[in-house]
Amino acid sequence: MQQRPAIKTALPRHRYQLSDYSATVLGDIESDDACRYRWILALVPMGSREPTLYVCCQQVAPERAGSGAYDLRVVSDAVTDVVDTADRWGDLETFSEQALDLACQVLGLKHEMAVKLM
Repeated sequence: MQQRPAIKTALPRHRYQLSDYSATVLGDIESDDACRYRWILALVPMGSREPTLYVCCQQVAPERAGSGAYDLRVVSDAVTDVVDTADRWGDLETFSEQALDLACQVLGLKHEMAVKLM
């Protein structure tokens, strides 16, 4: 995965069980890459240690801030794409709900329900 977030430290804000995946929403993120992350949803398949999918909320460059303060970006082996830009992604609950929905779409889990663990 080429554009995987280079997370140094982060604090878990929410945890979910989504089919055969553990999903964690991270906040207070420090990274080694150029992005300034507000939130990251990381999905780890059962039996694995490494995430296979990320949904990231990252601050946009100042010259793009007119369309919103945050990009919502999906990162996996198959796709790396900004799917929306808006101020609302800065809210933890709004981000978490949309990130789980995007993860279900990307992973083909449209009929699965996320169970909140934390």
